[in-house]
Amino acid sequence: MNGILYIVATPIGNLEDITLRALRVLKEVDLILCEDTRVTRRLLSKYEIATPVKSYHQHTSQEKGRQIIDEILSGKNLALVTDAGTPGVSDPGNILVEMAVENAIQVVPVPGASALAALVSVAGIDMQKFTFLGFPPHKKGRETFFKEVAASKYPVMYYESPHRVLKNLELLQSLGADKRIILGRELTKVFEETVRGDVSEVIEYYKSNSGKVKGEFVIIAH
Repeated sequence: MNGILYIVATPIGNLEDITLRALRVLKEVDLILCEDTRVTRRLLSKYEIATPVKSYHQHTSQEKGRQIIDEILSGKNLALVTDAGTPGVSDPGNILVEMAVENAIQVVPVPGASALAALVSVAGIDMQKFTFLGFPPHKKGRETFFKEVAASKYPVMYYESPHRVLKNLELLQSLGADKRIILGRELTKVFEETVRGDVSEVIEYYKSNSGKVKGEFVIIAH
């Protein structure tokens, strides 16, 4: 009989943001697949979970993916986690899920924390319809990406790195879009902040507070 693949959301910062169900599943499965075993072991250590871990990330080979599928087909139950948040959102979790579905393996979501949902919950604007674009391209396609953001009639959400957040906001500004920004930085962590304003105001804020251009960013342009 086939095992089950559980897709388990983990905290995006504050380690208390994990469900009781997620903790139970992580204790009961035979193996936990994770992006960085060191990051996941910190979470497991806090909750005294001794389940073995194995790396699974964007550079994992097809062959290793096939071996993982074979383990589930042999009857083992596995959990897939990401370093932070919900697997499958801007990470390679969808590839493993696709392989599991192709092999008639039951895939069970164990929902929880998500940076996307966290910022939506405090946005204070109509988010019944919005577009999520993941991370902007580094070079090729970057301008096209932000032209899409500028032209959208619905709010657009995307993830951003500290190395490019100012440069990309300046690009959005240069496209002449009359957009307001809601920016969440380090959500649920010690230095969490939500910054709101016109694109120019947010750019000026971070130019004046360059020490805050650190950590993980999620942005709504509307």
